[in-house]
Amino acid sequence: MRDYRKRVLEERANLEAALADADDHQCRVLSELLEHNADTEYGRAHSFGAIRSLDDFRKAVPINDYAALAPWIERMAAGESNLLSADDPAVYFTSSGTTGSHKKIPVTPGFMRRTFFPFYYAAWAPLIEHFPDVLDRPDAVLNLKHDPRPTPPTTASGRPHVGASQVDLGTRFGEPLSAEPGTFASWGTLPVPVEENDHLEKAYLRLRLAVESDVRCVIGINPAMVAALPYQLTLWWPRLVKEIRDGTLGGVPYGTPDPERAATLERLADHFGTVRPAHVWPRMRALFFWTTGMASLYLERLREEFGPGVTALPAPVAASEGPVGVALDRHGSAGSLVVTASAYEFLDAESDIRPDSLTLTMNELEPGRDYHVIFSHIGGLYRYAVGDVVRVVDRVRGVPRVEYAGRSTRSDAVGERLRDAQVIRALAEAARATGLDVRNAACRVADRPEGAVAHYEFAVAARDRWSEQETNRFASELDTAIGRESAAYRTARSTGRLGLVTVRRLDGDAFLRDWHARVATGIRPTQVKDRLFRQDHELWERLTGTDPVGEGGTA
Repeated sequence: MRDYRKRVLEERANLEAALADADDHQCRVLSELLEHNADTEYGRAHSFGAIRSLDDFRKAVPINDYAALAPWIERMAAGESNLLSADDPAVYFTSSGTTGSHKKIPVTPGFMRRTFFPFYYAAWAPLIEHFPDVLDRPDAVLNLKHDPRPTPPTTASGRPHVGASQVDLGTRFGEPLSAEPGTFASWGTLPVPVEENDHLEKAYLRLRLAVESDVRCVIGINPAMVAALPYQLTLWWPRLVKEIRDGTLGGVPYGTPDPERAATLERLADHFGTVRPAHVWPRMRALFFWTTGMASLYLERLREEFGPGVTALPAPVAASEGPVGVALDRHGSAGSLVVTASAYEFLDAESDIRPDSLTLTMNELEPGRDYHVIFSHIGGLYRYAVGDVVRVVDRVRGVPRVEYAGRSTRSDAVGERLRDAQVIRALAEAARATGLDVRNAACRVADRPEGAVAHYEFAVAARDRWSEQETNRFASELDTAIGRESAAYRTARSTGRLGLVTVRRLDGDAFLRDWHARVATGIRPTQVKDRLFRQDHELWERLTGTDPVGEGGTA
């Protein structure tokens, strides 16, 4: 732990120091990736050896998305070398995006050393600096994202194709200190057999073990996983208490029966009328996950579930493809650009991303505005549009500090061009204006008869009841707030191409049931994220209906 703490704080100090020479670091990153990969097939095709500046780079290389690079990546995954990177990938990360597709993100040793590990270690600095007791014991942290696979799937060339949280970074990349907090808890590797894709049962088994521990911190990264935890406690409570009393785990004898702990838990539930994480783990200190995007709607209520004074620390602004920003202090949502990791470019979020789009550098960004992120790094991703939108919060030592604002996906039925971030901010504004509690939300362009005017239909989860008058006022405030966020939406409304939004209030657990139903299909929980735009009719009916399919965790 002493060595781990030293490494984490050193990496944070290095990134902080780099902010003072951010422009030089950006030039150095670009020069290094060009030199390292000049003789690759992609490097030769785009004249890497002749590029001397970012302007040269922009002229020589188009903006890419995954589809543009996929032919190269598939050849690499089949075993060809020296295509995008001079290094052969050691592993391929799966995408944790919301599209349902399983991308193959090539991960080279050079990328891990130069781009990944510095930000990865530094990301834990605010947690271990200000909450050092989370490292006192292996079981002080419930790490929900840790999900090792003993026999991972592989590419045609035999390389593992797994999520970033499923890779043993110590063994694969020679980083023995890289294990995340909580990974050595008794539930880190489940001690009883469970089907590989039965992720709900895995979640139950981990919770069953954690309920007997003095957990101080929960790590989720994906906030939907953390939001599900209070719901799971209630859902699985009778089974949890029974297994603790009987000394079983998933019906298998495990450990020593503990009727005293079971009785204590039953008394807590009887006294409070429900069970919350704060009751089970009264010394909880911190949560670690993305605190923005849809999570911003339910963050405060979620923190209350875990206890008074619990701190929510933001996970890095990052994707499987690479990092963007990392919090170097206790800011609640934003992190500084990782200027030593990638060469960054940006595009105003209102613009469409085209191969020849004119991009901005970090020095041209304005606080309070949203931008598409485009990065290039030594691992073989060049001018890569990751599909995320960030919002610039402020600057630290002249370097933008950014928070995740949402996906770049648009909803565009009649030219309104709505983005996640715009609608999420409008939902928050409508909640403030009406004083109503919003736990989560989704929307779609409502089904309509031929010739009828289109309008957006919102499903909004709330714990308390709303009167018809309150619901109508919320809809009106929401419609106005979306118009303030989006000029295109405002125009569509004023010209009669869109009608007033409608709002359907769902019970407070509706989105949690939906999350469980999606996980029950075999999707890893890290990949089941909050989704705002939901145009699929069948999935919409499942969300807004009452069928609790996929609850899992049954006795």
